[in-house]
Amino acid sequence: MKTIDDLDVAGRRVFVRADLNVPLSGATPDSIRITDDGRIRAVAPTIATLLERGAKVIVASHLGRPKGEPEDRFSLAPVAVRLGEILGKPVAFATDTVGDSAKATVAALGDGEVTLLENLRFNAGETSKDEAERGAFADQLAELADLYVGDGFGAVHRKHASVYDLPARLPHAAGLLIGKELDVLTKLTDEVARPYVVILGGAKVSDKLGVIDNLLGKADRILVGGGMAYTFLKAQGHEVGISLLQEDQIPTVLEYLERAKANGVEFVLPVDIAISATFPDTKTHKPVEDFEVVDADKIPADKEGLDIGPKSRALFAEKVADAATVFWNGPLGVFEHPAFAEGCNAIAQALIDSDAFTVVGGGDSAAAVRLGGFDENEFGHISTGGGASLEYLEGKILPGIAALEG
Repeated sequence: MKTIDDLDVAGRRVFVRADLNVPLSGATPDSIRITDDGRIRAVAPTIATLLERGAKVIVASHLGRPKGEPEDRFSLAPVAVRLGEILGKPVAFATDTVGDSAKATVAALGDGEVTLLENLRFNAGETSKDEAERGAFADQLAELADLYVGDGFGAVHRKHASVYDLPARLPHAAGLLIGKELDVLTKLTDEVARPYVVILGGAKVSDKLGVIDNLLGKADRILVGGGMAYTFLKAQGHEVGISLLQEDQIPTVLEYLERAKANGVEFVLPVDIAISATFPDTKTHKPVEDFEVVDADKIPADKEGLDIGPKSRALFAEKVADAATVFWNGPLGVFEHPAFAEGCNAIAQALIDSDAFTVVGGGDSAAAVRLGGFDENEFGHISTGGGASLEYLEGKILPGIAALEG
């Protein structure tokens, strides 16, 4: 796979596919704010390097899930402002993707200047399953540039026009971020230092079945928290109240527990749970009146598990302490509310305290680390792509990586 060092970029238009899908707050255009700029900061070194080498840089990304047409709440306009602040130079903003604004903005670029196109998903061709429609959009994007740099790791598991089809139409290379992400994933698959501990959280066990299946032959310990833990607890015969539950996955979960035992993989589940009868208000952080902690096998029928409890936090930290490699993907509780952020905070601190190579697997896990006020430099790596990381660990071919290798 070529890197940006292999491209002669001076005076040329370089299309950089980034992942600027950052979380936003606010309901109106004037009130929208970026709540976590980690993905913008992650791609900035690639953009800065290209600008220093005299490229005319065209940055493009998606944001959210618009339905193939413009929606104000998914505009990348606030991202252009923040990207400019990080780069320390103005970022021109095109108000469309391949229309008159994009063409004029790109045409006006001088060497060492940068523009950001509007949300790629405002065009239905970006995510279309119809190859002709997707290809037609890729053709239009290709007309804007001379070279392509893929650096949106969080999107490389998607067979989208700007990720998969566009590299085939232009000389292409991987950006610095994708190179770093792949180096890290190699340490989680082919060059693993042991003991290898995997911590999995998040809402749905079905989202993690593939990675669990693959890791049962590779990890030494798998720690499970978050919403997905309740399907495991239910499979063991415990009452889980009104907690998140995927009852149809119980047979698969039981099979995984049996395979783990047969393979000598230690499977660790919460032993106590922080519960409430009502889901917490994550915007106002209003106190939860009926908050309590119970043993994992004593969740009342009218209560919901929202975080791991103190005994579980201590247990999980103990299981991390002697690790040589740790991968964490998915929050262990409703970390957006202070009352239920303790599980994530405990795991983050356990990773910092260990001597292991530690990887935080993107998305909500990375947001939990930042919301908890932890120093990102204390971790081995904080990934920008949770879904992409998981699919790589499942052994799947990532379309965006395959396109860059072609």
